[in-house]
Amino acid sequence: MTGMQASESTVDPSEIAKFEAMAAEWWDPSGKFKPLHMLNPCRLDYITGQIAGEFGRDRGTAAPFAGLRILDIGCGGGLLSEPMARLGAEVVGADAAEKNLPVARIHAEQSGLTIDYRHTTAEALAAAGEQFDVVLNMEVVEHVADPLSYLTACRELLKPGGLHICSTINRNPKSYAMTILGAEVIMRWLPRGTHEWSKFITPEELIDLLQRSGVEPVDRKGFVFNPLSWSWSISARDLSVNYVTASVKRG
Repeated sequence: MTGMQASESTVDPSEIAKFEAMAAEWWDPSGKFKPLHMLNPCRLDYITGQIAGEFGRDRGTAAPFAGLRILDIGCGGGLLSEPMARLGAEVVGADAAEKNLPVARIHAEQSGLTIDYRHTTAEALAAAGEQFDVVLNMEVVEHVADPLSYLTACRELLKPGGLHICSTINRNPKSYAMTILGAEVIMRWLPRGTHEWSKFITPEELIDLLQRSGVEPVDRKGFVFNPLSWSWSISARDLSVNYVTASVKRG
């Protein structure tokens, strides 16, 4: 851990080991991260819409996020960090899985992008006094040991008026069937054991955790997979499996 003892972190070493084992496949759209590649356009549409709305930016301009400092926590190979950099933001990509970062750095260099990738944790960044306009916290909270402590660190990383976008997976029989049985057992998109159903978080639980961490939830939507069109879409009503929240740190 950078700048902190492991006891001060909510990182779960067994969870980190899972993703380190898959690190080299981050940018293979047919590899172990195929589900994320399929979901990414939908995630980006939500993220960029929320950022543009909160900070009064026009997504149609060349660099709409210029002047914004964005943290992509749990950045993996950079699937979200790179689009944020292309939109003009100053991006820090942080991951506790060290083996992800060389992959991310090489791909960013090949893409002509400047991104500050760091092997660190949310807690370490907060302890160092780092501040961001936006914290992207996508599909991470279901992998940490203490969600409230982790989300509190994310809130500390926000400037007053900052935006926190957090996505995760609901906990119900449908999410078990789609995420564990579907993605890991039947389709074999992910190695068995990538997710633990007991760590999934319901929308009501996440909203409560976010409020207790000190931010104000302002939006939540579902990401819905259509097996007929083999595509994802954003839903205002269906949060039954994958879903995302937007919260603001009031000044």
